[in-house]
Amino acid sequence: MNIPSIIAKELSIRDEQVDSVIKLFKEDATIPFIARYRKERTGGLDEDVLRQIEERLNYLTLLEERRETILKSIEEQGKLTDELKAKIMDCTKLQELEDLYLPYKPKRKSRGTIAKAKGLEPLALFILENPSFEGNLKEKLAEFINEELGVATAEEALQGAKDIIAEMISDDAEVRKTVREFLLEQSVVKSEKTKDKTPDENTSEKQREKEKKEIYQIYYEFQIDITKLKPYQTLALNRGEKEKALKINLSFDELDILKRIKNKFLSYKESVFMEILDSTIEDSFSRLIYPSIEKEVRNYLTEAADLHAIEIFASNLRQLLLQPPLLNKIIMGIDPGFVSGSKVAIIDETGKYIEGSTIYPHPPKNKKEEAEKVVVVLIEKYKVEVIAIGNGTASRETEQFIADIIKNHNLNCKYIIANEAGASVYSASAVAKKEFPDLEASQRGNISIGRRVLDPLAELVKIDPKSIGVGLYQHDVDQKLLSEKLDDVVESCVNYVGVDLNTASASLLTYVSGLNKRIAENIVKHREKIGKFKTRNELLDVTGLGEKAFEQCAGFLKIRNGENLLDNTFIHPESYQATEKLLEKFSMPVAKIKDSGSFISLIVNQKGTKKLAEEIGIGEPTLIDIIENLKKPGRDPREDIPAPILRSDVLKMEDLKEGMKLKGTVRNVVDFGAFVDIGVKQDGLLHISQIANKFVKNPLDIINVGDIIDVTIIGIDIQRSRISLSMKS
Repeated sequence: MNIPSIIAKELSIRDEQVDSVIKLFKEDATIPFIARYRKERTGGLDEDVLRQIEERLNYLTLLEERRETILKSIEEQGKLTDELKAKIMDCTKLQELEDLYLPYKPKRKSRGTIAKAKGLEPLALFILENPSFEGNLKEKLAEFINEELGVATAEEALQGAKDIIAEMISDDAEVRKTVREFLLEQSVVKSEKTKDKTPDENTSEKQREKEKKEIYQIYYEFQIDITKLKPYQTLALNRGEKEKALKINLSFDELDILKRIKNKFLSYKESVFMEILDSTIEDSFSRLIYPSIEKEVRNYLTEAADLHAIEIFASNLRQLLLQPPLLNKIIMGIDPGFVSGSKVAIIDETGKYIEGSTIYPHPPKNKKEEAEKVVVVLIEKYKVEVIAIGNGTASRETEQFIADIIKNHNLNCKYIIANEAGASVYSASAVAKKEFPDLEASQRGNISIGRRVLDPLAELVKIDPKSIGVGLYQHDVDQKLLSEKLDDVVESCVNYVGVDLNTASASLLTYVSGLNKRIAENIVKHREKIGKFKTRNELLDVTGLGEKAFEQCAGFLKIRNGENLLDNTFIHPESYQATEKLLEKFSMPVAKIKDSGSFISLIVNQKGTKKLAEEIGIGEPTLIDIIENLKKPGRDPREDIPAPILRSDVLKMEDLKEGMKLKGTVRNVVDFGAFVDIGVKQDGLLHISQIANKFVKNPLDIINVGDIIDVTIIGIDIQRSRISLSMKS
């Protein structure tokens, strides 16, 4: 099997591109490094395609290994024919491979194996191979009566033969494929409410029923064609079944499926044994084939739903991580609460914790005046410009409290509601304890809330991505697959933005191409011991960071105000010589590259990048990247994204009216739409049907987490705390 050719064909790219990527993988090159610095070798393949190549390479390698194991096993049994070998070699899916191997797989004790041990296999083969038999069936059966082997009667002999044939039908690869495809295309998924069970001691039956009703009511009498089942419905049904609230089954035309099995397994349409064969086919389907294939079909639906949910989570996470930072701001972070109070923290422009306190402006303590004094003193003392309020318990009460303070004291600052998902996870983590060993866990969460507004990416990398809360059913999907995908997203974002080598935490450095946790920690230790890095080359002095790691990481680690201005760009050190050669051509010293971008671009446009690249001795894609980086050294790609909405006043649901137009921030995107923060206690629902004036198949085609959008209120239900929004013009 030519794996590179198969992948190239699937992805509509050239074989040599896939070959180059596989060679780079073998050289331990990371995907961000390959995408940015090896464009000449890959033909400019982006990260998405590189990850698809990696995924297919892993799958096809596993397929090849399994193929070799199966061929060896069947050959050792002396049953490997040329025809069977050809079929096995043609397989492109693991499922097809396992179907072909099933008849040769060592079996546990079954009715069929017991019948074979009784010497009844020849009888089974006789029934299958002699459709025009004209003799006496009873006499034929009598030949197989053998009390020593445990066959006492003709009926037992016939039943044993039927058991063997039933297993032969079940083991037939074409039969299994036919049944699988039929169920995936023509069955109906049904769910119903399970019978009520005895309630837990601590929960009233009425309360339990109410909870179940609210969550699963729409699935109590639910049915849908399997081809129309949506991924989120699959996940909801699975959860309901797991919680024993729902019973799920597949409905289909059994007569149709039995007819298909018969046509696929038998090479003839008439047989004197047809009555026997019909009952055997029915037994094989109901006892052996259906339980196994139904499980496969359910697994297939779950895997497809998992992949879909994970893709949405990954897309949302990417947008959240790439939210623009509020740089050079003094920020007050507030983690709101009632009984335990609201935790307050001040952080400076670099994210350093300065001072903190606990206030009690809400019930049960109601120390509002005292809390107001504390907040005003801190704002004026440190010239706080932005107040970040966590969106958890007591969030909107705290928002009103802060809005009143800003208004009453005429303060020159604004506030923002920050997503605090994962802040409590961070506050109890080893990373947080190491950062703030002298603070209680409850006091660390508000620092995280403030920092994730200052620089979302730098702070959110410290938290398990699954805890960030921008997914749907994230606890129900394949957790290993979810973790791998989300880690890929974090790695991609960190390397896309780049990292300040002299301020980055070990958590952030861990995701940089070529680095791991140990080397990241060694970089921080080196920085603490020696001081700030002045050049990228000093990375080679870090314990454990060798030439290979340097090659992979150097271009993504930036140094502001270092000895070499190129160290504050994405230009890789391996291209410094070429960059200097380019600058010499235009008599432009490196020290003046901040002012040279437009000049160089003008000259290059006149001369052409292809010719210039040849003169300098580098590839054209590399030259183009160098020029882009010379235009804006130190540029943060997040600068192009609209800044988050800062507010100074608060809205209540009672203030809203249908037809009112507002700006909102997209908090989460799901299959059926998006949840949007419009500045009131409850996020509004922007249903998929209200996203655009045209049909929208996937909300992510139009909107993303963090987007600032204009919405119109089309429905308000104060009693149920529901707001319906529209983006339609």
